[in-house]
Amino acid sequence: MPLFKRYEVLLPVRYNDGMPVEEEKFWQTWLEARQQFGGLTIDLHPLRGIWVHEETVYEDELIRLVLDVEDTSENRNWFLRWKETLKERFRQLEIWMVAIPIEVL
Repeated sequence: MPLFKRYEVLLPVRYNDGMPVEEEKFWQTWLEARQQFGGLTIDLHPLRGIWVHEETVYEDELIRLVLDVEDTSENRNWFLRWKETLKERFRQLEIWMVAIPIEVL
């Protein structure tokens, strides 16, 4: 049985200046994930995040994407490249992305 990982990606609803992220950027992101892996889960209930950068406190509203994919080096490398794309697309210093081993029953 193949091993799987769950990738969770948190995307900001607003840029750091408070302006809303354009809806097209979310659709583009969801399309890329669907084309690469065939599907994804989108949690549209905003999560709240607080973080500090250079003594400035930022508060985020975040959307969570969940993708369960085979645990391969090719998939991991795709996510690493995609993370850089998302940082630029959403104008972020960092995009929180985690990979968690899972067992699919």
